[in-house]
Amino acid sequence: VQVISAQLPSIPTSAFGALPFQFVITTTSDYSQLYPVTQRLLHAAQNSGLFLFAISDLQFDKPDLQLHIDRDKAAVLGITMQQVGNALGGLLGGNYVNRFSMMGQDYKVIAQVPQSLRYNPGQLNMIHINDGNGNLIPLSSIVTMKLVSAPSQLNQFQQLNSANISGVVMPGHTPSEAIRFLQQQAEQILPDGFSYDYAGQTRQDVHEGNTLLYTFLFSLIIIYLVLAAQFESFRDPWIILISVPMSIAGALIFINLGLSTLNIYSGIGLITLVGLISKHGILMVDFANKLQQEKGLSVHDAIIQAAAIRLRPILMTTMAMVFGMIPLLIAVGPGAVSRFDIGLVIAAGMLIGTCFTLFVLPTVYTFMARNHHQQTPEDNHKQTSDDMSVKQYVIEELIIN
Repeated sequence: VQVISAQLPSIPTSAFGALPFQFVITTTSDYSQLYPVTQRLLHAAQNSGLFLFAISDLQFDKPDLQLHIDRDKAAVLGITMQQVGNALGGLLGGNYVNRFSMMGQDYKVIAQVPQSLRYNPGQLNMIHINDGNGNLIPLSSIVTMKLVSAPSQLNQFQQLNSANISGVVMPGHTPSEAIRFLQQQAEQILPDGFSYDYAGQTRQDVHEGNTLLYTFLFSLIIIYLVLAAQFESFRDPWIILISVPMSIAGALIFINLGLSTLNIYSGIGLITLVGLISKHGILMVDFANKLQQEKGLSVHDAIIQAAAIRLRPILMTTMAMVFGMIPLLIAVGPGAVSRFDIGLVIAAGMLIGTCFTLFVLPTVYTFMARNHHQQTPEDNHKQTSDDMSVKQYVIEELIIN
């Protein structure tokens, strides 16, 4: 008995209860030729260190009794193959014969050898059959028996004979590593006429693995276009989105440490993180632009004032999101793993991304931002009065916030 404990897939599939990793070998050849090829690939997987457990569903572990009939001898005795088939089927299979009535009840007549006489193959020699003259002869006189091993199940995948290598990936390794390894081994081991495919969750990972990347890229493009329309500039959105790579890197640190995996739930968390971390840049860039336009500050002075004034709402946003993710991080029960993946990505990305945003974004703004106010000689004479008005403007913004 083999007992296997494996985490259920994040999204339910048709292969419910199957192991998360499934690599399928397909061929038009017989299963006897498929078996040794499958075993070689299975041993390579087991010795790779990438799998906690691996097994193949093609196993020649079922005892099978083969009967070989001497057709020439049977013909001499006047025994047909139909007689032999009817005798074995009727006595061992329990074929229906007829019905009879007794005490007003109708009963079926089923001929079958008692269970006690069917415990071992040698008891088949006790079965007798009529020859052409009507005499009973033992079945062993025309039949020889051979005990062989046969597959317990014969599976097909896409109408081809198949063997499924399924398993659980070792913690610290990703399914992509296991897939690449078996692909390389299959190219070396599989002979002509053999191919490989995927099933279950592995098939979804292979065929839809790039979907998350495309979704992430399109989300960045859409956010960039919206920000460009809002700020009426193609330069300011670049400054705002400079914090996105840093927050994504912060979230991927914990995924790389093995606390989570890159799946559809963590992907949703990464896309959500892009919108959340962009808000920090919007707060600082928008306010810095206003300081330039309304108060005549330089780019450097405007971003310094904006970073200082917007520090409180930035920290409030970060703390609110991080504390909001705590229920997801400590969740238990069904679906707890998927909730943990989303919470971990958002919480880690917000914390690390905010720390970098407060220092990196003002620096990038200083070098890349457009000067919204061109100073004149008259503006230089009004610098002192402008400083007083800026302080008053800062106080008003603090009160509003």
